[in-house]
Amino acid sequence: MDHRPPENQSPPAGPTPRRIVSLVPHATELLFALGLGDRVVGVTHECDAPAAALALPQVTADQLPPGLSPAEIDRAVRERTERGEAIYRLDEQRLADLDPDLIVTQELCPVCAVSFDEVAAVARELPRCPEVIALDPHTFGETLGDIRTLAGRCDVKDAGVDLVAEISRRADAVRIAVRGGERPRVVAVEWFDPVFTGGHWTPQLIEMAGGIDLCGLPGERSETTTWDAIRALEPEIVVCIPCGYDADRSLAEATPFAQQLWSTGARRVVTLDASAYFSRPGPRLVTGLELLAHVLHPDRVPTPPDTVHEVARPTASAARG
Repeated sequence: MDHRPPENQSPPAGPTPRRIVSLVPHATELLFALGLGDRVVGVTHECDAPAAALALPQVTADQLPPGLSPAEIDRAVRERTERGEAIYRLDEQRLADLDPDLIVTQELCPVCAVSFDEVAAVARELPRCPEVIALDPHTFGETLGDIRTLAGRCDVKDAGVDLVAEISRRADAVRIAVRGGERPRVVAVEWFDPVFTGGHWTPQLIEMAGGIDLCGLPGERSETTTWDAIRALEPEIVVCIPCGYDADRSLAEATPFAQQLWSTGARRVVTLDASAYFSRPGPRLVTGLELLAHVLHPDRVPTPPDTVHEVARPTASAARG
């Protein structure tokens, strides 16, 4: 949750917000899950869940050109960040026209949304001077805290209690299902070039799903590494969850790196829907937990909640190439 000093905080909470703009996809999902969809008047260009969000006005746009490779995306993001330039463009006029009394954003990752400082500066210039809330969870537990925060601010505390209870029930069911089983050694790959391994809540999800995360630390940022370093860890399962990509796109991104992935010695390499279940710390993280539990323990969690793609082993000729 937001722990900035008071001078950077929004004004004190006022009347119950009725016109909400969400500037981060997981906040959009959370608002709808709390039954607040009718109050959401604007979203980002990446807000694709639930389906009703697709019909709402979009107040952001991507600044990066399409068709970049993983390495080119990483380089472009780093260069823009170092220059202090935004990855996303905020449509200030459209935001003003929507006349929100609450803007929900994040400050966790400069790659994931318009920066908090930019949003706060724009909000101060709007006639209504809307409140700005930043949801910045680093752990699975903090995502549940964000549910309580937003539910309380929007005066739907009972809906927040119910949603937390349902997510907790499903998480407990996974823990019970995998209890006592062998714990496979797992590496979660969050990007391919350069190689990033999953951080923040991902190591927790792996542990809760009955695995041993070999790279990440709960609550810490994702880290760059090398294929040699991953090989030295001798993972049994490699889970590919490239940030922001769905299951099919994740497989497409992983396939050119099949040789490196299988050279780790893993007995299984899979890709999952990162955008829906891992990149966004919203209410669907628990579905990611269930999906991981199936991948790690298919005998104990036999029915996957969504698609699991197996990355094909490279042929001998491809490996030589």
